[in-house]
Amino acid sequence: MDITRKPPWLKIKLPTGESHREVQDLVKTQGLHTVCQSAHCPNLGECWSAGTATFMILGDVCTRNCAFCAVPGGIPLPPDPDEPRRVAGSIRQLDLSYAVITSVTRDDLPKGGAEQFAAVIRAIRETSPVCKVEVLIPDFGGNAEAQRLVFEAAPDILNHNLETVPDLYPQVRPEADYGRSLELLKRASDWGLSSKTGLMLGLGETEEEIQAVLEDLIAINCRRLTLGQYLRPSPKHHAVARWVHPDEFSSWAKIGREMGFDHVEAGPLVRSSYHAGKSFEI
Repeated sequence: MDITRKPPWLKIKLPTGESHREVQDLVKTQGLHTVCQSAHCPNLGECWSAGTATFMILGDVCTRNCAFCAVPGGIPLPPDPDEPRRVAGSIRQLDLSYAVITSVTRDDLPKGGAEQFAAVIRAIRETSPVCKVEVLIPDFGGNAEAQRLVFEAAPDILNHNLETVPDLYPQVRPEADYGRSLELLKRASDWGLSSKTGLMLGLGETEEEIQAVLEDLIAINCRRLTLGQYLRPSPKHHAVARWVHPDEFSSWAKIGREMGFDHVEAGPLVRSSYHAGKSFEI
């Protein structure tokens, strides 16, 4: 297959509709960030047109430089103490029944920004008590105390992406560690939270390596999974090794369900928060 050209199944819907404009205007006026924009998510049009967005707290500058990610690296600003109020207010204004909160990685902060996650969760609970909250968190450098701060805030879903198979970490996530990320998910499951993770396919992994990761996840009781196609943000980023056919994603979804996953969202354009509210109902 010619990997220099995207296959037809990766066609992306353009943003349209009143709901899309409402989300766009609200994010701008409230001075907020979304991972939809910062990470060049291919589903921005679909999700924003449906009145949903994944809010990205702690700024839009990451302290790491992962080879797959479009979010810029650099020196970020200090956390904004008013951010939890603005995020919660925006969720209430949009009348969301399900909200996803993520962040850049903040290795410059003693607890990696865990306090801000907890504050945002509490603010949402106060203003929109029926809204379900999913957090997609960084590893906080493996700091168990920082992770506990988020666990104690009791998100409905605790999401942390493994992103890829262990052997590709040195090339794709050089500042992360597979074992550290797996341990975070285990701690969340042991705490009693519903844990979730995601993988990108097409980075150079083998079927055997994907299978091994799925077995690792089942072993720690992480039962929610997303699988999507890696899309190269720029020529400076890690190259696409192959385009994964939709049939292969369907096959992995079937394998995952047979292994015992409660929900597997798999497809070329699937990202970690894609149809997140739908998967919560499973």
